[in-house]
Amino acid sequence: MKLKIFKAGIDTVKIIFVDAYNVINSWPNFKNSRDLDFSIVREKLISMVESYALFNGYRVFLIFDAYNSDSTNERKIDISDNLSIIYTNKDEFADTYIERIAHKMAKKVEIIVVTSDYMEQQIIFQRGAYRMSCLEFYNDVYRIDKKINKQITKNNHKNSGFLLIDNLDDNILQKLENMRRIK
Repeated sequence: MKLKIFKAGIDTVKIIFVDAYNVINSWPNFKNSRDLDFSIVREKLISMVESYALFNGYRVFLIFDAYNSDSTNERKIDISDNLSIIYTNKDEFADTYIERIAHKMAKKVEIIVVTSDYMEQQIIFQRGAYRMSCLEFYNDVYRIDKKINKQITKNNHKNSGFLLIDNLDDNILQKLENMRRIK
């Protein structure tokens, strides 16, 4: 399967491969979610990483093991230009998939691999890719999430003054209210 790496008009972009189940098992906010339907946790991770990728302009690949799956073929789902979900072949671990891709691509483009698996980090580093622990990724994603929420709040506050009533002082508002009640 050929991975679409570059967005239109961009020569180089930071590419991140995420060992998705490793992240789910490492992030503090998912610790209590393990009793939930795993698809809910997966969807939450996908949503958070998509916002992160879009905000930063990164190209992110979330890799899910299909190790115990009945699916025999690798599947790729493009969520957006910035995020793709990859389910590995049957009996293939995410680490194996990431190692294979990193080996092919690390010399051509900057690749970051997100995993807390120490052996995986060593192999990836030897292949020329950068490594990021799941906790570092967690902190980065949440830092960006706060920035996004702050920007949304700021934009909502800016837009709140469009109505005439939002721009009147209390004295005038009281006079208008009195006039309304006289009817």
